[in-house]
Amino acid sequence: MSLGRPVPSGLAVALFAGALVPAALAVASPAFGWLALAVDVAVLLLCAVDFLRAPHARDVDAHREVEPILSSGADNTVRWELRSRTDRPIRGELRDEPPLDVESHGHRQPFTLEPGDTTRLTYRVHPPSRGDARFGDVNLRLMGPLGLCSRQVRLPAGQDVKVYPDLRALSREALTLARASEAVSARTLLRKSVEGREFESLREYRPGDDYRHIDWKSSARHGHTLVRTWQPERNQPVLLLLDCGRHMAGRVQGRRKLDHAVDAALRLARVSLDAGDVVGVLAFASDVRTFLPPRKGAEHLRLITESLYRAEAGLEESDYGRAFDFAFARQTRRALVVLFTDLVDPDASSALLTRTLALRPRHLPVVASLLDEDLEAAATDVPGDATSAYARQAASRMESEYRRTATTLRDAGALVVRAPARGFGAAALNVYLDVKARGRL
Repeated sequence: MSLGRPVPSGLAVALFAGALVPAALAVASPAFGWLALAVDVAVLLLCAVDFLRAPHARDVDAHREVEPILSSGADNTVRWELRSRTDRPIRGELRDEPPLDVESHGHRQPFTLEPGDTTRLTYRVHPPSRGDARFGDVNLRLMGPLGLCSRQVRLPAGQDVKVYPDLRALSREALTLARASEAVSARTLLRKSVEGREFESLREYRPGDDYRHIDWKSSARHGHTLVRTWQPERNQPVLLLLDCGRHMAGRVQGRRKLDHAVDAALRLARVSLDAGDVVGVLAFASDVRTFLPPRKGAEHLRLITESLYRAEAGLEESDYGRAFDFAFARQTRRALVVLFTDLVDPDASSALLTRTLALRPRHLPVVASLLDEDLEAAATDVPGDATSAYARQAASRMESEYRRTATTLRDAGALVVRAPARGFGAAALNVYLDVKARGRL
Protein backbone atom coordinates (compact mmCIF):
# COMPACT_ATOMS: atom_id res chain seq x y z
CA MET A 1 0.00 0.00 0.00
CA SER A 2 1.27 3.46 -0.89
CA LEU A 3 2.47 5.64 1.96
CA GLY A 4 0.75 8.63 0.39
CA ARG A 5 2.09 12.07 -0.31
CA PRO A 6 3.22 14.51 2.42
CA VAL A 7 1.45 17.87 2.37
CA PRO A 8 2.69 20.60 4.75
CA SER A 9 -0.02 22.44 6.63
CA GLY A 10 -0.48 26.18 6.86
CA LEU A 11 1.23 26.11 10.26
CA ALA A 12 4.35 24.49 8.79
CA VAL A 13 4.46 27.04 5.99
CA ALA A 14 4.18 29.84 8.57
CA LEU A 15 7.11 28.40 10.57
CA PHE A 16 9.24 28.12 7.45
CA ALA A 17 8.34 31.73 6.63
CA GLY A 18 9.34 32.74 10.15
CA ALA A 19 12.83 31.42 9.47
CA LEU A 20 13.21 34.10 6.81
CA VAL A 21 13.58 36.74 9.52
CA PRO A 22 16.88 35.43 10.95
CA ALA A 23 17.96 34.60 7.40
CA ALA A 24 17.60 38.28 6.49
CA LEU A 25 19.51 39.30 9.60
CA ALA A 26 22.37 37.00 8.58
CA VAL A 27 23.65 39.92 6.50
CA ALA A 28 24.53 41.67 9.78
CA SER A 29 25.77 38.58 11.64
CA PRO A 30 26.49 35.00 10.41
CA ALA A 31 24.99 33.70 13.67
CA PHE A 32 21.52 34.58 12.41
CA GLY A 33 22.13 32.42 9.34
CA TRP A 34 22.86 29.41 11.53
CA LEU A 35 19.69 30.20 13.51
CA ALA A 36 17.58 30.27 10.32
CA LEU A 37 19.10 26.96 9.22
CA ALA A 38 18.39 25.42 12.62
CA VAL A 39 14.76 26.55 12.49
CA ASP A 40 14.29 25.13 8.98
CA VAL A 41 15.88 21.79 9.92
CA ALA A 42 13.78 21.57 13.09
CA VAL A 43 10.54 22.29 11.24
CA LEU A 44 11.49 19.83 8.49
CA LEU A 45 12.21 17.09 11.05
CA LEU A 46 8.95 17.78 12.88
CA CYS A 47 7.05 17.61 9.59
CA ALA A 48 8.70 14.27 8.79
CA VAL A 49 7.78 12.90 12.23
CA ASP A 50 4.23 14.23 11.85
CA PHE A 51 3.89 12.63 8.41
CA LEU A 52 5.09 9.26 9.70
CA ARG A 53 2.60 9.40 12.60
CA ALA A 54 -0.31 10.56 10.43
CA PRO A 55 -3.14 8.03 9.82
CA HIS A 56 -2.81 5.70 6.82
CA ALA A 57 -5.37 4.87 4.15
CA ARG A 58 -6.08 1.59 5.96
CA ASP A 59 -7.27 3.56 8.99
CA VAL A 60 -10.33 4.98 7.18
CA ASP A 61 -13.18 3.31 5.33
CA ALA A 62 -14.79 5.61 2.76
CA HIS A 63 -18.01 4.84 0.88
CA ARG A 64 -19.85 7.05 -1.62
CA GLU A 65 -23.65 6.92 -1.86
CA VAL A 66 -25.15 8.39 -5.04
CA GLU A 67 -28.15 7.45 -7.13
CA PRO A 68 -27.24 5.54 -10.31
CA ILE A 69 -29.48 7.93 -12.27
CA LEU A 70 -29.10 11.69 -11.76
CA SER A 71 -31.40 14.45 -12.98
CA SER A 72 -30.01 17.08 -15.32
CA GLY A 73 -30.66 20.73 -14.58
CA ALA A 74 -31.32 19.94 -10.92
CA ASP A 75 -29.39 19.49 -7.68
CA ASN A 76 -28.54 15.87 -6.84
CA THR A 77 -27.25 14.75 -3.46
CA VAL A 78 -23.99 12.84 -3.01
CA ARG A 79 -23.19 11.34 0.40
CA TRP A 80 -19.93 10.05 1.82
CA GLU A 81 -19.75 7.74 4.82
CA LEU A 82 -16.38 7.72 6.63
CA ARG A 83 -15.61 5.19 9.38
CA SER A 84 -12.53 5.12 11.61
CA ARG A 85 -10.62 1.86 11.90
CA THR A 86 -8.03 3.03 14.42
CA ASP A 87 -7.93 3.85 18.13
CA ARG A 88 -6.69 7.41 17.50
CA PRO A 89 -8.70 10.51 16.53
CA ILE A 90 -8.49 11.43 12.87
CA ARG A 91 -8.65 14.92 11.45
CA GLY A 92 -8.60 15.44 7.74
CA GLU A 93 -10.19 16.68 4.55
CA LEU A 94 -12.10 14.81 1.85
CA ARG A 95 -11.99 15.85 -1.79
CA ASP A 96 -14.25 13.96 -4.16
CA GLU A 97 -13.88 13.91 -7.94
CA PRO A 98 -17.31 14.64 -9.45
CA PRO A 99 -17.84 14.17 -13.20
CA LEU A 100 -16.28 16.70 -15.54
CA ASP A 101 -18.48 19.61 -16.66
CA VAL A 102 -20.74 19.10 -13.64
CA GLU A 103 -21.23 21.91 -11.16
CA SER A 104 -20.51 20.78 -7.61
CA HIS A 105 -20.99 22.44 -4.26
CA GLY A 106 -19.12 21.09 -1.23
CA HIS A 107 -17.15 18.24 -2.82
CA ARG A 108 -14.22 19.31 -0.62
CA GLN A 109 -14.96 19.17 3.13
CA PRO A 110 -13.05 18.79 6.43
CA PHE A 111 -13.97 16.00 8.82
CA THR A 112 -13.15 14.68 12.26
CA LEU A 113 -13.41 11.05 13.38
CA GLU A 114 -13.21 9.76 16.91
CA PRO A 115 -11.87 6.21 17.45
CA GLY A 116 -14.32 3.75 15.91
CA ASP A 117 -16.64 6.61 14.95
CA THR A 118 -18.61 7.13 11.72
CA THR A 119 -19.39 10.46 10.07
CA ARG A 120 -21.35 11.44 6.98
CA LEU A 121 -20.62 14.25 4.55
CA THR A 122 -23.06 15.56 1.98
CA TYR A 123 -22.65 17.73 -1.08
CA ARG A 124 -24.58 18.46 -4.28
CA VAL A 125 -23.89 18.13 -7.98
CA HIS A 126 -25.79 19.95 -10.72
CA PRO A 127 -25.37 18.30 -14.15
CA PRO A 128 -26.23 20.79 -16.90
CA SER A 129 -26.90 18.14 -19.54
CA ARG A 130 -27.83 14.50 -20.05
CA GLY A 131 -25.67 11.48 -20.86
CA ASP A 132 -23.19 9.16 -19.20
CA ALA A 133 -20.98 10.48 -16.41
CA ARG A 134 -18.38 9.11 -14.04
CA PHE A 135 -17.30 9.94 -10.52
CA GLY A 136 -13.57 9.52 -9.97
CA ASP A 137 -11.58 8.38 -6.95
CA VAL A 138 -11.63 10.14 -3.60
CA ASN A 139 -8.67 11.97 -2.08
CA LEU A 140 -8.20 12.06 1.69
CA ARG A 141 -5.79 14.42 3.42
CA LEU A 142 -5.14 12.92 6.87
CA MET A 143 -3.60 15.33 9.37
CA GLY A 144 -0.69 14.33 11.61
CA PRO A 145 -0.98 14.74 15.40
CA LEU A 146 1.23 17.87 15.44
CA GLY A 147 -0.80 19.61 12.76
CA LEU A 148 2.31 20.28 10.64
CA CYS A 149 1.96 17.73 7.87
CA SER A 150 -0.77 15.61 6.30
CA ARG A 151 -0.71 12.31 4.50
CA GLN A 152 -2.63 12.59 1.22
CA VAL A 153 -3.97 9.29 -0.07
CA ARG A 154 -6.14 8.36 -3.01
CA LEU A 155 -8.76 5.66 -2.56
CA PRO A 156 -10.36 3.89 -5.54
CA ALA A 157 -14.00 4.96 -5.81
CA GLY A 158 -14.74 5.23 -9.55
CA GLN A 159 -18.46 5.02 -10.24
CA ASP A 160 -20.48 5.34 -13.45
CA VAL A 161 -23.85 7.10 -13.42
CA LYS A 162 -26.44 8.13 -15.98
CA VAL A 163 -27.77 11.66 -16.22
CA TYR A 164 -31.42 11.68 -17.30
CA PRO A 165 -33.75 14.59 -17.85
CA ASP A 166 -35.16 15.90 -14.57
CA LEU A 167 -37.28 12.90 -13.60
CA ARG A 168 -38.55 14.59 -10.46
CA ALA A 169 -40.51 16.99 -12.67
CA LEU A 170 -42.46 13.97 -13.92
CA SER A 171 -43.97 13.19 -10.52
CA ARG A 172 -47.71 13.63 -10.17
CA GLU A 173 -47.25 16.53 -7.75
CA ALA A 174 -45.02 18.36 -10.21
CA LEU A 175 -47.47 17.79 -13.01
CA THR A 176 -50.32 19.08 -10.88
CA LEU A 177 -48.25 22.18 -10.21
CA ALA A 178 -47.50 22.58 -13.90
CA ARG A 179 -51.17 22.28 -14.77
CA ALA A 180 -52.55 24.43 -11.99
CA SER A 181 -50.04 27.00 -10.82
CA GLU A 182 -46.89 27.21 -12.89
CA ALA A 183 -48.47 29.67 -15.32
CA VAL A 184 -51.49 31.92 -15.25
CA SER A 185 -52.74 30.43 -18.49
CA ALA A 186 -52.72 26.96 -16.94
CA ARG A 187 -54.87 28.11 -14.03
CA THR A 188 -57.27 29.81 -16.42
CA LEU A 189 -57.46 26.70 -18.56
CA LEU A 190 -58.27 24.39 -15.68
CA ARG A 191 -61.13 26.57 -14.53
CA LYS A 192 -62.88 26.07 -17.87
CA SER A 193 -65.40 23.29 -18.24
CA VAL A 194 -63.91 20.46 -20.22
CA GLU A 195 -65.60 19.86 -23.55
CA GLY A 196 -64.84 16.53 -25.10
CA ARG A 197 -66.29 13.86 -27.32
CA GLU A 198 -66.50 10.93 -24.90
CA PHE A 199 -69.39 10.55 -22.47
CA GLU A 200 -68.20 10.32 -18.87
CA SER A 201 -71.17 10.38 -16.45
CA LEU A 202 -74.45 11.98 -15.40
CA ARG A 203 -74.88 14.53 -12.64
CA GLU A 204 -77.58 16.79 -11.34
CA TYR A 205 -78.28 19.99 -13.22
CA ARG A 206 -76.74 23.15 -11.76
CA PRO A 207 -77.61 26.74 -12.67
CA GLY A 208 -75.47 27.83 -15.60
CA ASP A 209 -75.23 24.37 -17.22
CA ASP A 210 -75.80 24.21 -20.94
CA TYR A 211 -79.37 23.07 -21.71
CA ARG A 212 -78.04 21.09 -24.62
CA HIS A 213 -76.35 18.72 -22.17
CA ILE A 214 -79.55 17.77 -20.37
CA ASP A 215 -80.34 14.07 -20.71
CA TRP A 216 -84.13 14.24 -20.91
CA LYS A 217 -84.74 10.48 -20.84
CA SER A 218 -82.59 9.95 -17.74
CA SER A 219 -84.12 13.00 -16.10
CA ALA A 220 -87.65 11.64 -16.64
CA ARG A 221 -86.64 8.23 -15.35
CA HIS A 222 -85.01 9.60 -12.13
CA GLY A 223 -87.48 12.35 -11.49
CA HIS A 224 -84.97 15.22 -11.52
CA THR A 225 -82.91 17.04 -14.12
CA LEU A 226 -79.63 15.36 -15.10
CA VAL A 227 -76.93 16.57 -17.44
CA ARG A 228 -74.28 14.66 -19.31
CA THR A 229 -70.61 15.31 -18.54
CA TRP A 230 -67.88 14.71 -21.05
CA GLN A 231 -64.19 13.95 -21.00
CA PRO A 232 -61.53 14.56 -23.62
CA GLU A 233 -61.26 11.74 -26.11
CA ARG A 234 -58.62 9.14 -25.29
CA ASN A 235 -56.26 7.06 -27.44
CA GLN A 236 -55.39 10.03 -29.63
CA PRO A 237 -51.90 10.12 -31.17
CA VAL A 238 -49.38 12.68 -29.90
CA LEU A 239 -46.13 12.79 -31.88
CA LEU A 240 -43.14 14.60 -30.37
CA LEU A 241 -40.40 15.67 -32.80
CA LEU A 242 -37.09 16.89 -31.37
CA ASP A 243 -34.70 18.87 -33.51
CA CYS A 244 -31.12 17.82 -32.64
CA GLY A 245 -29.42 20.05 -35.20
CA ARG A 246 -26.99 22.89 -34.69
CA HIS A 247 -29.65 25.44 -33.74
CA MET A 248 -30.45 23.45 -30.60
CA ALA A 249 -26.81 23.36 -29.46
CA GLY A 250 -26.92 26.95 -28.20
CA ARG A 251 -27.24 27.64 -24.50
CA VAL A 252 -30.06 29.35 -22.63
CA GLN A 253 -29.92 29.82 -18.85
CA GLY A 254 -26.70 27.79 -18.67
CA ARG A 255 -28.12 24.70 -20.45
CA ARG A 256 -28.37 23.68 -24.06
CA LYS A 257 -31.64 24.36 -25.83
CA LEU A 258 -31.97 20.65 -26.52
CA ASP A 259 -31.82 19.89 -22.78
CA HIS A 260 -34.75 22.22 -22.13
CA ALA A 261 -36.62 20.66 -25.07
CA VAL A 262 -36.07 17.10 -23.82
CA ASP A 263 -37.33 18.06 -20.36
CA ALA A 264 -40.45 19.63 -21.86
CA ALA A 265 -41.03 16.66 -24.18
CA LEU A 266 -40.87 14.17 -21.33
CA ARG A 267 -43.28 16.16 -19.22
CA LEU A 268 -45.67 16.38 -22.15
CA ALA A 269 -45.29 12.65 -22.80
CA ARG A 270 -46.12 11.86 -19.18
CA VAL A 271 -49.25 14.03 -19.20
CA SER A 272 -50.42 12.59 -22.52
CA LEU A 273 -49.92 9.01 -21.36
CA ASP A 274 -51.74 9.74 -18.11
CA ALA A 275 -54.63 11.12 -20.18
CA GLY A 276 -54.85 7.84 -22.09
CA ASP A 277 -53.31 9.04 -25.34
CA VAL A 278 -50.62 7.27 -27.35
CA VAL A 279 -47.26 9.02 -27.65
CA GLY A 280 -44.52 8.67 -30.24
CA VAL A 281 -41.08 10.30 -30.29
CA LEU A 282 -38.74 11.12 -33.15
CA ALA A 283 -35.33 12.78 -32.68
CA PHE A 284 -33.57 13.98 -35.81
CA ALA A 285 -30.85 16.19 -37.27
CA SER A 286 -29.59 15.57 -40.80
CA ASP A 287 -31.14 12.12 -40.46
CA VAL A 288 -33.44 10.30 -38.07
CA ARG A 289 -31.65 9.35 -34.86
CA THR A 290 -34.40 7.89 -32.70
CA PHE A 291 -37.94 6.81 -33.41
CA LEU A 292 -40.48 5.24 -31.10
CA PRO A 293 -43.90 4.70 -32.66
CA PRO A 294 -46.95 5.88 -30.69
CA ARG A 295 -47.72 3.58 -27.77
CA LYS A 296 -49.22 3.96 -24.32
CA GLY A 297 -48.40 2.86 -20.77
CA ALA A 298 -45.74 3.36 -18.09
CA GLU A 299 -43.31 1.04 -19.84
CA HIS A 300 -43.47 3.22 -22.94
CA LEU A 301 -42.57 6.29 -20.85
CA ARG A 302 -39.51 4.41 -19.60
CA LEU A 303 -38.53 3.63 -23.19
CA ILE A 304 -38.96 7.28 -24.18
CA THR A 305 -36.75 8.34 -21.29
CA GLU A 306 -34.10 5.78 -22.20
CA SER A 307 -34.11 6.87 -25.84
CA LEU A 308 -33.73 10.59 -25.09
CA TYR A 309 -31.20 10.74 -22.25
CA ARG A 310 -28.28 10.44 -24.68
CA ALA A 311 -29.69 12.76 -27.33
CA GLU A 312 -27.07 15.29 -28.39
CA ALA A 313 -27.27 18.40 -30.55
CA GLY A 314 -24.87 18.03 -33.48
CA LEU A 315 -23.26 20.79 -35.53
CA GLU A 316 -25.26 19.95 -38.63
CA GLU A 317 -28.29 21.26 -40.46
CA SER A 318 -31.59 19.63 -39.61
CA ASP A 319 -33.44 17.93 -42.45
CA TYR A 320 -37.11 18.59 -41.63
CA GLY A 321 -38.25 16.94 -44.85
CA ARG A 322 -36.55 13.63 -44.09
CA ALA A 323 -37.84 13.64 -40.51
CA PHE A 324 -41.42 14.43 -41.52
CA ASP A 325 -41.44 11.88 -44.34
CA PHE A 326 -40.15 9.21 -41.97
CA ALA A 327 -42.69 10.02 -39.26
CA PHE A 328 -45.79 10.37 -41.38
CA ALA A 329 -45.11 7.38 -43.59
CA ARG A 330 -46.12 5.46 -40.46
CA GLN A 331 -48.73 7.81 -39.03
CA THR A 332 -52.12 7.69 -40.75
CA ARG A 333 -54.41 8.84 -37.94
CA ARG A 334 -54.85 12.53 -37.20
CA ALA A 335 -52.27 13.48 -34.58
CA LEU A 336 -51.10 16.36 -32.46
CA VAL A 337 -47.57 16.98 -33.77
CA VAL A 338 -45.33 18.93 -31.38
CA LEU A 339 -42.04 20.03 -32.94
CA PHE A 340 -39.37 21.30 -30.54
CA THR A 341 -37.01 23.44 -32.61
CA ASP A 342 -35.62 26.93 -33.04
CA LEU A 343 -37.12 29.66 -35.24
CA VAL A 344 -34.40 32.32 -35.33
CA ASP A 345 -32.64 31.20 -38.51
CA PRO A 346 -34.48 32.46 -41.63
CA ASP A 347 -33.17 29.72 -43.97
CA ALA A 348 -34.08 26.90 -41.59
CA SER A 349 -37.42 28.54 -40.83
CA SER A 350 -38.27 28.65 -44.53
CA ALA A 351 -37.77 24.89 -44.90
CA LEU A 352 -39.67 24.30 -41.67
CA LEU A 353 -42.60 26.41 -42.88
CA THR A 354 -43.00 24.41 -46.07
CA ARG A 355 -43.10 21.04 -44.31
CA THR A 356 -45.11 22.11 -41.28
CA LEU A 357 -47.85 23.80 -43.28
CA ALA A 358 -48.17 20.65 -45.40
CA LEU A 359 -49.41 18.84 -42.28
CA ARG A 360 -52.58 20.91 -42.25
CA PRO A 361 -55.46 20.06 -42.20
CA ARG A 362 -54.80 16.33 -41.71
CA HIS A 363 -52.78 16.89 -38.51
CA LEU A 364 -52.56 19.62 -35.91
CA PRO A 365 -48.96 20.97 -35.77
CA VAL A 366 -47.46 22.77 -32.79
CA VAL A 367 -44.07 24.48 -33.09
CA ALA A 368 -42.39 25.04 -29.71
CA SER A 369 -39.24 27.13 -29.35
CA LEU A 370 -37.33 28.71 -26.50
CA LEU A 371 -37.35 32.42 -25.87
CA ASP A 372 -33.77 33.58 -25.40
CA GLU A 373 -34.20 36.43 -22.94
CA ASP A 374 -30.66 37.68 -23.57
CA LEU A 375 -31.40 37.93 -27.29
CA GLU A 376 -34.68 39.69 -26.58
CA ALA A 377 -32.91 42.18 -24.31
CA ALA A 378 -30.20 42.81 -26.93
CA ALA A 379 -32.89 43.68 -29.48
CA THR A 380 -34.24 46.47 -27.27
CA ASP A 381 -31.09 47.77 -25.51
CA VAL A 382 -29.92 51.28 -26.27
CA PRO A 383 -26.49 50.85 -27.95
CA GLY A 384 -23.58 52.55 -26.24
CA ASP A 385 -20.95 51.89 -28.89
CA ALA A 386 -20.55 50.45 -32.38
CA THR A 387 -20.28 46.87 -31.15
CA SER A 388 -23.52 47.02 -29.17
CA ALA A 389 -25.23 48.75 -32.11
CA TYR A 390 -24.29 45.87 -34.41
CA ALA A 391 -25.46 43.39 -31.76
CA ARG A 392 -28.80 45.18 -31.48
CA GLN A 393 -29.26 45.20 -35.24
CA ALA A 394 -28.54 41.47 -35.49
CA ALA A 395 -30.84 40.65 -32.59
CA SER A 396 -33.62 42.81 -34.01
CA ARG A 397 -33.33 41.07 -37.38
CA MET A 398 -33.57 37.64 -35.74
CA GLU A 399 -36.61 38.70 -33.71
CA SER A 400 -38.29 40.06 -36.84
CA GLU A 401 -37.66 36.78 -38.67
CA TYR A 402 -39.17 34.85 -35.79
CA ARG A 403 -42.31 37.01 -35.69
CA ARG A 404 -42.74 36.68 -39.45
CA THR A 405 -42.42 32.89 -39.32
CA ALA A 406 -44.71 32.59 -36.29
CA THR A 407 -47.38 34.74 -37.95
CA THR A 408 -47.31 32.60 -41.10
CA LEU A 409 -47.64 29.42 -39.06
CA ARG A 410 -50.56 30.78 -37.04
CA ASP A 411 -52.34 32.10 -40.11
CA ALA A 412 -52.17 28.60 -41.61
CA GLY A 413 -53.74 27.04 -38.53
CA ALA A 414 -50.63 25.81 -36.71
CA LEU A 415 -50.03 26.55 -33.04
CA VAL A 416 -46.87 28.34 -31.94
CA VAL A 417 -45.35 28.20 -28.46
CA ARG A 418 -42.49 30.40 -27.36
CA ALA A 419 -41.53 30.66 -23.70
CA PRO A 420 -38.43 31.26 -21.56
CA ALA A 421 -36.56 28.29 -20.20
CA ARG A 422 -38.12 28.38 -16.73
CA GLY A 423 -41.65 28.09 -18.15
CA PHE A 424 -41.03 26.16 -21.35
CA GLY A 425 -42.39 22.83 -20.11
CA ALA A 426 -45.50 24.46 -18.65
CA ALA A 427 -46.17 26.34 -21.90
CA ALA A 428 -46.05 23.12 -23.92
CA LEU A 429 -48.36 21.42 -21.42
CA ASN A 430 -50.84 24.27 -21.61
CA VAL A 431 -51.16 23.91 -25.38
CA TYR A 432 -51.80 20.18 -25.08
CA LEU A 433 -54.39 20.68 -22.33
CA ASP A 434 -56.11 23.39 -24.33
CA VAL A 435 -56.26 21.20 -27.44
CA LYS A 436 -57.76 18.36 -25.40
CA ALA A 437 -60.22 20.64 -23.60
CA ARG A 438 -61.50 22.11 -26.87
CA GLY A 439 -61.62 18.77 -28.67
CA ARG A 440 -59.43 20.03 -31.49
CA LEU A 441 -58.14 16.57 -32.32
